[in-house]
Amino acid sequence: MRWKKFRIKTLTQAEDIIISALYDIGLEGAQIEDKIPLTAVEKEQMFVDILPQGPEDDGIAYLSFFVEEDASGKLLVQGKGLEEAVVLEQVRGQLEEVRAFCEIGEGSIAVDETEDIDWINNWKQYFHQFYIDDLLVIPSWEEVAPQDHGKMILHIDPGTAFGTGMHETTQLCIRQLKKYVTPGSTILDVGTGSGILGILALMFGAKRVVGTDLDPCAVEAVRDNLEANGIAPEKFEMLTGNLITQREIQDRVGYGCYDIVAANILAEVLVALTPVVIGQMKPGGILILSGIIDEKEATVAQAVKEAGLKLLETHYQGEWVGMTARKE
Repeated sequence: MRWKKFRIKTLTQAEDIIISALYDIGLEGAQIEDKIPLTAVEKEQMFVDILPQGPEDDGIAYLSFFVEEDASGKLLVQGKGLEEAVVLEQVRGQLEEVRAFCEIGEGSIAVDETEDIDWINNWKQYFHQFYIDDLLVIPSWEEVAPQDHGKMILHIDPGTAFGTGMHETTQLCIRQLKKYVTPGSTILDVGTGSGILGILALMFGAKRVVGTDLDPCAVEAVRDNLEANGIAPEKFEMLTGNLITQREIQDRVGYGCYDIVAANILAEVLVALTPVVIGQMKPGGILILSGIIDEKEATVAQAVKEAGLKLLETHYQGEWVGMTARKE
């Protein structure tokens, strides 16, 4: 098995935005190289007491994406065999779109062939069970310890879709879902990924979840994670498409029928999403937003207010912000 490696030189501040943009065209599993110091939690996860002093952060980042080649040398992207030049042009196009509203630095792209490695599954060695408050999150390849039986347990396998629950933005959403979900709630999960938010909403007592995601891989990931947690598949409907721009998806999702809408996406997307998604919410419905880097807090808060929503709560974890608002 051969792979092509697309390595992009950019700035650390643009990492998340570029990863999201290239994820939309089918490039997954970014490898990030930068000099940002590790947090205390990241050091704990490495099981090392003392780490060597790293180089000073220079703001430069390298993002690498790995794409499988078929026998004819074409690159397999979203189930299609594409010429390398076509994929390279798509990557350049996405970078230029990002550059229009975000400083990305050099934005150069290097393409190399890589060794035979299972890039899709190799990350599993770094993902282990952990707690979010009193909730145990455990991947499918680990066992529940005897002392944890009887606790609320989420069995999650991200597969090729984003979402393990370890990130601060996801945890901000989870705590608000736990607070606002009531028996019989209907939930819309925008940017579903692995389905972690919707599945937990069902575990908290929600009646039904509808999820939307740009990535077709999310459909399989949600199906597998529903099965792992013993949840009936008819309780969670997955739609593939863009809720912001596609009227067909908006119509399929439905209007005025959700008690809670949750979206854990980048701030720029939340700004565009908020005035659209209020149409899906019931009067008095709750909007839970996360994925907001602290410097974008005011921008998202302004979008919430301009959409006619009342901002109820703002929570912080690390450099990330979560907001909860109500449709009056």
